[in-house]
Amino acid sequence: MALRKTFCCLWTLGLCLVVGKSSLVPSITDPYFIDKCVSAHNEWRGKVSPPAANMKYMSWDSGLAKMAKAWANNCKFQHNSCLTKSYACHEDFEYVGENIWLSDKEALTPELAVASWYNETEFYDFDSLSCSKDCGHYTQVVWATSDKIGCAAAICPNLGDISTTIFVCNYGPAGNFANMAPYKKGASCSLCSKGEKCVQKLCRTPKLIIPNKNPLMKPMGKAPQRIPFNLFSLSFILLRIF
Repeated sequence: MALRKTFCCLWTLGLCLVVGKSSLVPSITDPYFIDKCVSAHNEWRGKVSPPAANMKYMSWDSGLAKMAKAWANNCKFQHNSCLTKSYACHEDFEYVGENIWLSDKEALTPELAVASWYNETEFYDFDSLSCSKDCGHYTQVVWATSDKIGCAAAICPNLGDISTTIFVCNYGPAGNFANMAPYKKGASCSLCSKGEKCVQKLCRTPKLIIPNKNPLMKPMGKAPQRIPFNLFSLSFILLRIF
């Protein structure tokens, strides 16, 4: 009986560690996480200097997010092997772009990651299309025609310590083509396509809203809420075991 209780205790501790670890990583379906990723990119895209005439507004793509999550879970600080192959990453994009950020902090902030990528602008010369240091993260963030994004994170102790987090963003269509400027210089939104609206100095296609044809139909129920698993919960379970 004592052995059984000990086994149950160890199993519970293991479960706690697994749940505790996963709770630090935002879900790719979490609206808050999605908003932070998209907003951070659009904020910096609207601040480029010189200003962009054709910079598109970015929006979330669940397929790109799944791709980012699958790669982040590999815990490799290197680019996805499918990026150089036509339609190998995503069925809707011939090529996909990718940025990777590594943090040794438990609290993952998309804003910090995107800001660090954008700050490479100091190494980029727009007129000569050249970099004095690494600046590929910056050019992908501000690549005008990359208007879809999906990001994900994973905790990877093998890349540092127990709280090291890898953050991956994938972009469609891909940017960073050789000898091409990331965007066209000019007054903000001056080269937006017909039907696009200027939002945050970006060219945004209005969302297609499908009206509810049945006015009597109302959403029912409530979305499930995530319940945090903490040390108090663990103590309670252990007391029940013994």
